[in-house]
Amino acid sequence: MSSKKKCALVVFSGGLDSQLAVKVLEAAGCEVAALTFVSPFFSSEKAERAAENLGIEIFKEDFSEKILDLVKDPPHGFGKNLNPCLDCHAAMFRQAHDFTEQNNFQIIASGEVLGQRPFSQNREALGRVAKYAGVEILRPLSAKLLPPTSFEEQGLVDREKLLDLSGRSRKPQMALAKKFGIQDYPAPAGGCLLTEPTFAQKLRTLLEHYPEAGAEDVKLLKIGRFLILGKSSFSVIGRDQTDNKLLEQLRDSQNYLVAMRDFVGPTALVRVHSPDSFKEIFPLVAEKIKSYGRDSKKATGKITFQINGAISEIREL
Repeated sequence: MSSKKKCALVVFSGGLDSQLAVKVLEAAGCEVAALTFVSPFFSSEKAERAAENLGIEIFKEDFSEKILDLVKDPPHGFGKNLNPCLDCHAAMFRQAHDFTEQNNFQIIASGEVLGQRPFSQNREALGRVAKYAGVEILRPLSAKLLPPTSFEEQGLVDREKLLDLSGRSRKPQMALAKKFGIQDYPAPAGGCLLTEPTFAQKLRTLLEHYPEAGAEDVKLLKIGRFLILGKSSFSVIGRDQTDNKLLEQLRDSQNYLVAMRDFVGPTALVRVHSPDSFKEIFPLVAEKIKSYGRDSKKATGKITFQINGAISEIREL
């Protein structure tokens, strides 16, 4: 990306609105690139595919620790489940601002539409996000319904070519997609696991029992059956061969990998705060693995546990 004038960075999800924001800004005289974020709660795959289709450069920033800190202590509360939307968006825009400063972009923009989401995209919420972030944000799809930004006043972008979209209907966006030749766009969805009730409840339970949980711990919640074993101890038990392989790949120096040796059954990854605590909870993990195994009532074989791939101990069931 060159450092020439009218260089805009769109905070980019890959959804229809963010794709349209790119096209509207290009039509308004801007050279555009995209910035997307990755964390245990959302990936960059959709954004990368959309950026490739649009023919624009995309940058990825890790957002894992920042969003987990916000989940643990959200200054402005949660949405419907465990999603700290206002604080999350503000933190993203602050990080985007730092990126623009380091890479010679002049405009920060997003595909947000006024009134599309009742909690995070009403007029007051959009203003609060900008205030919390301490950053000016251009929202090209609704710009004519919002106060002019300095980007427009300085002539970096032609306000007359920006839009006045509002509300929850997608019909105007779909018409624009046809106009701009955008064919590949996902159905509207949150895209963030924190908005999903089942995952949010698992994460809430994890943080209650294991408040020091980090991003690597949270990744485990997306795999298999989640089981709290006591203070600062939990396990994830695979539901199928795919889960078992994923758990093996996620094993590290803080995890014990527990598996059946003499009959078909699931693998478990156990997180504990000390070797002594593992000795205490091992019988419970072994019994759970046995109960989920094939022909579990007949199983009398051996169970192993590993640290960093080396078999540390074999025990009879």
